Amino acid sequence: MFDPAQLAALAAVLRCGSFEAAAAALSVTPPAISQRLRALEERTGTVLVERSQPARATAAGARLARLADELALLQAAAARDLGLEGDGAAPRTLRIAVTADTLATWLLPALARVEGHLFDLVIDDQDHAADWLRRGEVLAAITAQPRPVQGCDVRALGSLRYLAVASPGFHARYFAEGVTPAALEQAPALIFDRKDRLQADWAQALTDASLRLPAHRIASSEAFVSAALLGIGWGMNPESLVRPHLAAGRLVELQPGRPLDTPLYWQWARLAAPALAPLTAAIRAAAARAMIPA
Repeated sequence: MFDPAQLAALAAVLRCGSFEAAAAALSVTPPAISQRLRALEERTGTVLVERSQPARATAAGARLARLADELALLQAAAARDLGLEGDGAAPRTLRIAVTADTLATWLLPALARVEGHLFDLVIDDQDHAADWLRRGEVLAAITAQPRPVQGCDVRALGSLRYLAVASPGFHARYFAEGVTPAALEQAPALIFDRKDRLQADWAQALTDASLRLPAHRIASSEAFVSAALLGIGWGMNPESLVRPHLAAGRLVELQPGRPLDTPLYWQWARLAAPALAPLTAAIRAAAARAMIPA
């Protein structure tokens, strides 16, 4: 068994980024944090924290930090169920991996319905969010992976619909002769980051060809829409974000009737399932209202 105080020290160091900040968060001294972490590393026989600025977890450290969060959530849930937790109890931190587009569309109302927690959101591509669970760095994730990570449960949320859009002027400049492979290899696309394959996947599905798309990197869902409005490039945007601009004629679809529907799933650590139940229910309800049914 692991010492809960040592696990809490590890989680605090990784959450706060330094031994000093972790000590302040736990109301102990920095030497106490160092002693607890050193004892835990001796217990496990491996380094758990890279002493950098900020402090970073090793693979083993990330897994134990998630265990610490899971145990804290379970203790809080048990205390609540037994009526032992007062109104002044400190909120528990939930670290979850989400996509930028869900955050920009429907996720925040779901989080607003869950009280008594602090949220630590990790933003990553839907194809890579499950990696955070696999490494033990988060308790739950919104991901494109339908198969559960080991030790996790999964539920389908539905599909987020994307539309390929651009400004009317951009469309007239690059696609006057149609959305052809040659035109797509000339027209600047918008991508979120190097992991973002939505534009490439849509273009390949449309043309049945693997294309080299010139692209601007803009890591913001809202800025994606603004960049399209300004004629900087074309991009795949969630339908809910661009619907008003399409209706007003400020944006046009590159190829009407050819959306890209991306299935998303909610995965969460099975051990923490009871404590995460309110969040799971809120996320599934919000997704059901905002996305195409699974």
